Amino acid sequence: MSEFRIDQIKSQDASRGPDIAGITTFTGTSGIVMPSGDTAYRGGRGRGVFGGGDPSTDRIEYITISTLGNATDFGNLSAARKAPSACSSSTRGVFGGGAVPSRLNIIEFVTISSTGNAFDFGDLTGVRKEFPACSSSTRGVFGGGEDATAKVKIIDYITIASKGNAAYFGDLTQIRSNLGACSSSTRGVFGGGQDPGATNQNTIDFITIASLGNAADFGDLTQVRYGVSACSSSTRGVFAGGVSAPARVNTMDYVTIASKGNAQDFGDLTLARYYPGACSSSTRGVWGGGDTPSDSDVIDYVAIASIGNAVDFGDLIEAGREVGACSDSHGGLG
Repeated sequence: MSEFRIDQIKSQDASRGPDIAGITTFTGTSGIVMPSGDTAYRGGRGRGVFGGGDPSTDRIEYITISTLGNATDFGNLSAARKAPSACSSSTRGVFGGGAVPSRLNIIEFVTISSTGNAFDFGDLTGVRKEFPACSSSTRGVFGGGEDATAKVKIIDYITIASKGNAAYFGDLTQIRSNLGACSSSTRGVFGGGQDPGATNQNTIDFITIASLGNAADFGDLTQVRYGVSACSSSTRGVFAGGVSAPARVNTMDYVTIASKGNAQDFGDLTLARYYPGACSSSTRGVWGGGDTPSDSDVIDYVAIASIGNAVDFGDLIEAGREVGACSDSHGGLG
């Protein structure tokens, strides 16, 4: 007897499964088990979401990471802002902070599998912009950045499934903004950035996401730079782009998250650029937008488990830099 597998049927662009309309009946000898829970939390994973950016925008866009193509409109943040950060669980994307141009402490969330506008989540411990975020399946962590008057090394955390204000986690090893972050299911890694004296850094820190406490030294990036963005599989983190004075770079470095040590060369982005938004599935890393120095709408991707140069994925709807990005299938979800 041949097997008919409905989970292998997809639309022509591979963006969704079958649509069943009208009166539908099912006959079988083995029974059927219906899915449970809120319908917003069902369905496939593999969506990347980009929100905010500079020039200041409230637009949220999404891509299907396993395919190629241009981004599609998702909805809107509560207000236009540049330089927010983003983290996520397998169901919920969370955007925090940014500037309009005054710094914000707002945290908002979206349900990644659906489309629509963001909802209020709570507040960071302080106003902040130009800081990264990473997450496990349950906890989101925001580190560093710039508050109303100065750069900081504060790390905040939230429980992604609930709503409420962020709480203090600890501190990075040094004060800096414009750094990148990624994670495995247990460890968050922060790399690069710029200190209060506007000196570019190659420092990599790490934290244990489930605990509280200060970050510890992990190693160094291959070059000092700020405006770097990062994403990860469950084992490997990739840091890409940035400015290594005086020029923007297309450098991509990688680290093995479970170990400590200096980053190694991965390859190059298709364009040298500052602060693109980065997100990933468990196998593919994606960078969208950035400053080249003109604003870019380019989306690149890599296979995280390999080494090599990035390849063109498609385009964002709006060109911009300092875009917040997250996904429902990144390395921090295990």
